[in-house]
Amino acid sequence: MQTQKQKPIERFRDQLREQRWDDHRYYHHSIINQSLHFISATTFIVAYVLVWRDPGLAALLAWGVAMTSRQAGHFFFEPKGYDEVNDCTHEHKEEIKVGYNLMRKVVLMSLWALSPFLLVAEPSLFGLVTPYEGAMDFFEKLGVLWLILGIGALLFRTVQLFFLRDVWTGLVWATKIITDPFNDFKLYRGAPAQLARQAIAWRPARGR
Repeated sequence: MQTQKQKPIERFRDQLREQRWDDHRYYHHSIINQSLHFISATTFIVAYVLVWRDPGLAALLAWGVAMTSRQAGHFFFEPKGYDEVNDCTHEHKEEIKVGYNLMRKVVLMSLWALSPFLLVAEPSLFGLVTPYEGAMDFFEKLGVLWLILGIGALLFRTVQLFFLRDVWTGLVWATKIITDPFNDFKLYRGAPAQLARQAIAWRPARGR
């Protein structure tokens, strides 16, 4: 429990723990979603390693695999009805969501989906880059564009939280997002095996 006497680092850890717990208990009920988050976390960790050598490829992996699998779990497999476990409505969870709720994610993913068309229409990105030459160069520049979009989305919501809530909340949220892949990897590493066991259990017995 937070008190006025808490040291800044203790307060930061408590709020980070609280944001992570709220995210898990509100938005990760489905074992399919948890399994997709494990895939997403693994891919993000690989992208973190690659970004120092090949930023474009890292962004292609992060958005093309990690983000799509992550958001597919939320949009298609997570229940949207009344949350009996936490005794609250889906609308309430969306309203108190610190980061990107489903409505904000629709906007973000729409920008991501439209970005290749922007690069096709404006190969130089309005003079910011040299026009691409060939498919490989196109995807390299698209990766850089996606990297900018990802960093921009993180900074935008962080600064927005500075004004909507406070600077502390924004910094905690930004830290959570950056470290989520490592936390999700640890938290959901057993989900794929559990999902496989459930699939086997659901399969009708032969001969019936």
